[in-house]
This record gives sequence, structure tokens and C-alpha cells, in this order.
Amino acid sequence: MKVVAISGVSGSGKTTLVKLLSEHFSCPYLLFDDYVEKHTYPKDMKAWLHQGANLSELKTPGFVKALKAIKQDNAYPYVFIEEPFARCRESIAVFIDVAVFLDTPLEVCLSRVIQRNFEHANGDSATQVLTYLTNYDDHLREIYIETAAQAKSTSDFVVDGNLSTDATTKLLKDWLNNN
Repeated sequence: MKVVAISGVSGSGKTTLVKLLSEHFSCPYLLFDDYVEKHTYPKDMKAWLHQGANLSELKTPGFVKALKAIKQDNAYPYVFIEEPFARCRESIAVFIDVAVFLDTPLEVCLSRVIQRNFEHANGDSATQVLTYLTNYDDHLREIYIETAAQAKSTSDFVVDGNLSTDATTKLLKDWLNNN
């Protein structure tokens, strides 16, 4: 069983691609966001960035446990995981056989995140988006640039994030079938 990590910044298309590949290959998948807990991220992300943005400090023990359980089953050729940081987190890197980075322009990602906030609103979407944009201008954009560079440097395959979902899915299906 190969663990295929789909990486990229928030809004790059990771979740969509993981689900499409999982469906095509009839394999399980795990989504990073499903395992984010209260203490996954540092309390002060801006300080964390200025201290070097060590991605191994981001903890998702439930994600690691779920991946280990799927690997033990070993009933599938692949398990697809949404792991935004490719092989940068020590706790998950040891399991990844193939890391794919979706190199999507930040303005496209930002647009998708804003749309997602409104489509899946739970409360005051306008306030949530405004808070997100304020943080984006203050430090999130810089965090995305830094963490994307780190993830990209540990990836086996970088995909142009401007490609359509269908083109990206086909490209990865073909690549996985030939490697």
C-alpha cells in the first residue's frame, strides 16, 4: 500500500483531489482538517512564523493513528491523504510514499477560501471572512508562502494549480498508474 499525500495551501484543491482519486482507485482517504484539534497549531501563529515556522510543531495524533490503522489493513493499493505540508511534519513523513504539491496561486486560494466560508456558513460569514482577511494581511499570507516553499521542497511531484480539476485528476491518475 502506498500513501499518497496531496499537499498545498488552504484553498489549493487538496480535498477535492483526494476525494476524486480515492473514488477512482476505490481506496480510503484521510483529510487533515478532520483531525485538527485545539492544540494542533501554536497559539501565536505570527510568533511561530518568525521563529522559523517549524512544521513538525503542528500535531495531529489522531491523524497519525488513523493512518496507521489503514496501513495495517493493507487491503488497498493506495491511501490518499490531505497533508498540507508534504513531508515536513516528522510524525507523518515516515508514512508518505508519494508527496504531490498543488502549486496554486495564492490569489486563487484566497478566493476559494472566501467562497467556502460563505457556502458553508455557520454564523456570521461576513465577520468570519473579515477576520480571516485581516489575519491574511497581517501574517497568514507570509505563513502560506513559507509553508508552501517547505512543502514543495519535499514533494515528488509538483502540479500546476491553474489546471482544471479534471486535468489535474487525470494527470495524477496517469502518473500513479505509470510509477
